[in-house]
Amino acid sequence: MSKESMKQDVESRIKDLRKQIDYHNYRYYVLDSPEISDFAYDQLMRELMRLEAENPELVTPDSPSQRVGAAPASSFPPMVHRVPLLSIDNAMDTEELRAFHQRVVKLAEREDIAYCCEPKFDGLAVELVYENGVFTRGGTRGDGYTGEDVTGNLRTIKSIPLRLITNDPPGLLEVRGEVVFYKSAFADLNRERSERGEPLFANPRNAAAGSLRQLDPRITASRALVFFSYGIVDAVSVGLGSQYETLKRLSSLGFKVNPDVRLCRGIDEVINFCLFMQEKRESLPYEIDGVVIKVNEIDIQRVLGIKARSPRWAVAYKFPPNQETTTLRKIEVQVGRTGVLTPVAMLDPVKIGGVTVSRATLHNADEIKRKDVREGDTVIVQRAGDVIPEIVAPVVSRRTGNEREFVMPDTCPVCGSGVVRDSAGNNGAGGVMYRCVNMACPAILKEQIYHFASKDALDIDGLGRKIIQQLVDKGMVRDVSDLYALTRDDLMQLEGFAELSTSNLLKSIQKSKQTTLRRFLYGLGVPHTGQVAARDLADHFGSLERIMEADKEELQAIRGIGKEMAQAISGFFSNERNRTIIRKLEQRGVKILQQQPSEPESASLAGAKFCFTGTLKSMTRSEAKKAVEERGGQVVSAVSSQLDFLVAGDDPGSKLDKATSLGIRILGEDEFMKMIKEE
Repeated sequence: MSKESMKQDVESRIKDLRKQIDYHNYRYYVLDSPEISDFAYDQLMRELMRLEAENPELVTPDSPSQRVGAAPASSFPPMVHRVPLLSIDNAMDTEELRAFHQRVVKLAEREDIAYCCEPKFDGLAVELVYENGVFTRGGTRGDGYTGEDVTGNLRTIKSIPLRLITNDPPGLLEVRGEVVFYKSAFADLNRERSERGEPLFANPRNAAAGSLRQLDPRITASRALVFFSYGIVDAVSVGLGSQYETLKRLSSLGFKVNPDVRLCRGIDEVINFCLFMQEKRESLPYEIDGVVIKVNEIDIQRVLGIKARSPRWAVAYKFPPNQETTTLRKIEVQVGRTGVLTPVAMLDPVKIGGVTVSRATLHNADEIKRKDVREGDTVIVQRAGDVIPEIVAPVVSRRTGNEREFVMPDTCPVCGSGVVRDSAGNNGAGGVMYRCVNMACPAILKEQIYHFASKDALDIDGLGRKIIQQLVDKGMVRDVSDLYALTRDDLMQLEGFAELSTSNLLKSIQKSKQTTLRRFLYGLGVPHTGQVAARDLADHFGSLERIMEADKEELQAIRGIGKEMAQAISGFFSNERNRTIIRKLEQRGVKILQQQPSEPESASLAGAKFCFTGTLKSMTRSEAKKAVEERGGQVVSAVSSQLDFLVAGDDPGSKLDKATSLGIRILGEDEFMKMIKEE
């Protein structure tokens, strides 16, 4: 075969590989529906990169190999938008939505207005330019007229097609959309930054903006950014007559389009959709802060026209914010059931997501130091769904010099006893937790009783915090066993108690005397022992007596129980005070139902280490973890060179990129399900 013929074969193979990889990128990153395994995909990419390395003259800008990131830039050149990228007016409530509709009806001189409604991403707006179907440049919104040309960074985003999926591309196509971080990828990124001692991003929007404006595209490439398209400049020029048609065309060209778009007939349907998306907001894998409402027909858009900086045919319905700024007045310290001291921020009340927030967790002293949060600071507070509000970061630019640094107290704020710091920290410099040394501390006792009576433990219905506080303060309950010695006369002394409430609580206490071993273990509050560990202990040993007599070596033989946990469990049951409380519980009628020790289902995954990223469709993360452990495997939370398998579900985070770079085997959900079914 001649050299020329061999060259033609190589060129043909490169084109075929690019076509295959583009197709599979589209299936994976846009449709979330891959057709081949990660391993098979990697083989295609490796072959392409090898052939291009051997034939550099055949490398083209639209090759999938060019997503890895070019050399760092010294600055970004300007990108002038041919058509201004305008902002959109906001509607803060449904009345403002109705007022918008009335203006549209009046100016359009027609009642039958259809609207295309799209979730409003909380990300970074960008414009992509395609010439003859090939991505040539892209930039940020900037001031709407001129942005920054970040083409090299945009090339690294795998949901952006480098070549349009069409055999008849337009000469010029300008696509607009939003670059976002999925919540899981954002959490992974902040966790990695924290481990490196770098400042955290306040929210996914800031993280997306910071990632896209990196001078080194390789940094952008390492972050799991996603692009959603929502518009075409001058859509009429490519034969489109409506916004809804535009979104369909974008999808057919290879772009990711939000699946929650809805075509609404009239303002009532628009309002219902907005309220629906507001309810759905927290369940989405990405952040949205509202709904964009656009007049659907482009002809009507043209009639309505634009104002100075915004179109008359669109409005953004804004949701109540999940983040706000307020003043941190004081940091108070609370004492938990294990004696751990937790700092809590006392805030000037502020509404977040429709709820008034006046307190927020600060986790521990090291977290306060890392975030550099001080009393008197203006702070960013975040609340998402039912999650406890937390301080994201201080607004350093607003400091006056009067702010006060926090110091953890050396005595318990409740009982005045000494405070010690955990001796074992991950970095060898001591643990992050401070504890009260007095296990009879009233604060510890109240939290222990509340935990013991909780739904997942002994499930004593009606025993809330206010009642527990009275029982402890009046000296009626000195440990959890005293709950079973309470009488009608005792309860009738409590504020708010009458015959019916007394009778109901006594019945609930009596009912809780029959319990399972795993509930009892969880209720005791053994350090480092949550529901899963309590279940594993109960399943393995079958009786409380065997657990109490087990040594550290026996405990460590159970999957998932390491040296620190085994030491904590052994130490708890060797403590004479704890053994006395258990004896008193038994004497007062608490009966633990016996069960047979269980055997592992199989050892088909013995010794293998697994990590999970993204969402599995077939089972929850905890169910998947249990399936691995039942077969002798181990589940870890972080990707390292010691990992055997990374299981990637929908919307995988940055763990996928890290695992790929380390050469770790990636399993799709189907492969994982097949693996755990094999015996």
